[in-house]
Amino acid sequence: MPLKTCDKGHQFYKTSDCPTCPICEKERKPTEGFMSKLPAPARRALESKQINSLEKLATFTENEILSLHGMGKSSIPKLIDALKKEELSFKTPD
Repeated sequence: MPLKTCDKGHQFYKTSDCPTCPICEKERKPTEGFMSKLPAPARRALESKQINSLEKLATFTENEILSLHGMGKSSIPKLIDALKKEELSFKTPD
C-alpha cells in the first residue's frame, strides 16, 4: 500500500487509486444538517451536483440521486428521513 500525500501535505495510505485524502475529508465533514449524516462519498456525490439543501434535493427523484457516483443505498433512508422532517420528499418520477 503506497504512502500518498495530498495537496495540503497530509500523508495517508490507501489501497485504491482514489486520490481523496481522508484527513481533508474529515476536516470538511459538516457537524450539523443532513449532510453530516452521510458518508463522504455520498456527500461528494451531492456536492458534485450542487445539492447543498433539502429544497434542492427535493427537485430530484430518488433514482436520480441513487444513480450518482458515490451514492449508496444506505444513504437513501437518511435522505428520506431528513426530507420528511422538513415536510419534503423526493420528486415523483414522470
